[in-house]
Amino acid sequence: MADPRGFLKNGREVADRRPVEERVHDWHEVYPESPGRALLPIIKTQAGRCMDCGIPFCHQGCPLGNLIPEWNDLVWREDWEDAVERLHATNNFPEFTGRLCPAPCETACVLGINQDPVTIKNVEVAIADKAWESGMVRPQPPEWLTGKTVAVVGSGPAGLAVAQQLTRAGHTVAVYERADRPGGLLRYGIPEFKMEKRVLDRRLRQMEREGTIFRNNVAVGDKVGGQQLLERFDAVVLATGSTVARDLDVPGRELGGIHQAMHYLPQANRVARGEEVEDQVLATGKDVVIIGGGDTGADCLGTAIRQEARSITQLEIMPQPGTDRAPHQPWPTYPMTFRVSSAHEEGGERLYAASTTEFLGDDDGQVRALRICEVDAKFQPVEGTEREIPAQLVLFAMGFTGPERPGLVEQLGVELDERGNVKRDKDYKTTVPGVFVAGDAGRGQSLIVWAIAEGRAAAAAVDTYLTGSTTLPAPIPPTERPLVV
Repeated sequence: MADPRGFLKNGREVADRRPVEERVHDWHEVYPESPGRALLPIIKTQAGRCMDCGIPFCHQGCPLGNLIPEWNDLVWREDWEDAVERLHATNNFPEFTGRLCPAPCETACVLGINQDPVTIKNVEVAIADKAWESGMVRPQPPEWLTGKTVAVVGSGPAGLAVAQQLTRAGHTVAVYERADRPGGLLRYGIPEFKMEKRVLDRRLRQMEREGTIFRNNVAVGDKVGGQQLLERFDAVVLATGSTVARDLDVPGRELGGIHQAMHYLPQANRVARGEEVEDQVLATGKDVVIIGGGDTGADCLGTAIRQEARSITQLEIMPQPGTDRAPHQPWPTYPMTFRVSSAHEEGGERLYAASTTEFLGDDDGQVRALRICEVDAKFQPVEGTEREIPAQLVLFAMGFTGPERPGLVEQLGVELDERGNVKRDKDYKTTVPGVFVAGDAGRGQSLIVWAIAEGRAAAAAVDTYLTGSTTLPAPIPPTERPLVV
């Protein structure tokens, strides 16, 4: 363990973000220089708060099974090299999760029963950034090749995890990405102020030096057919994500100025990286309404603020959660509590228990306002609460309903489950021999940490399928994870 009395002597402390008035005028990460570097002055003390709890429930809270007490102890002892090794033992991309994961490990921290939990996520990103800055992250090419080939469709976190693991196992892996550059939502969905793309690009360079092949601008199911993949490769892994966005079918939906978040955010990301985007959807000088109160909605909020929107309102149909755990969400479950992201610190208004009943337009067919009302606990309209709020730009951030059916899914003939996701067994096998699925395409919309965990587990399953056995580590499959009562 770390400092035996650390949790008694020291309280929870996180790194200071850059001042709001400074960061809203650029696209850099909200922490000075990098999150890891910003944390270094306090990281030893914070890692030292990890207590000798006997049963580290943080392991259960983390889908990857990260060895959290071990690397907390190593950071407290300033043994960075071993801390890096322990961190990468269970997580291919800790610099991603350390920035983007909502940290279910922290809500499962034993110290969190009656105190503030250990800043696990902060320690993780500090180790990861220190590793990159110190040159401790190196390519790990295989010693020999197996002669087996694998196609991975999709280059989000699940696809990247599958590809890196299988490449290191000696298989020849080609990652197909329909966009012009790999990364999936990590590149075009996550704004720069949450994770600068240099963080992604340095990991991709490592993967290329290990032998992973990236084939961009290839829409599998169009330029390359599903049957072609089955003929060319010994195994195929679907890691296409959950990309069918949820829509809102209310009067006025056809008006101009109403867009899905995944139409708006990729454009902003490209412009922030210096590209030109024709007919870019901009929030500049507009009243913006974001429908959806999750992380994607917060990403839209921070982006609209940087584009100098006139006003921003974020709508959430659920009631406002409390600041403490609800009785039906006891430790160590992940509670629905009121959280303030970096974007929420910067501005905008949040309305809870609010439902849109109609979009109102002007004479030019553009949206000018929303008619909304309050809803009760059963999401039924509350009489007398209807009102209008101005909006010249409306963004849908209501989540996703599953992978796209036309194209690859139909061509391969894989079955779908009752939720519309690609059906798979505990070994991530689909109903088509040689075809596997990992991440949101099979699980449904979920967290980045689940995507990486599933990618690692699917890689072990593919390796076993190709060679008869595997030495690749894999998290416990979701169907076999122990329940916490």
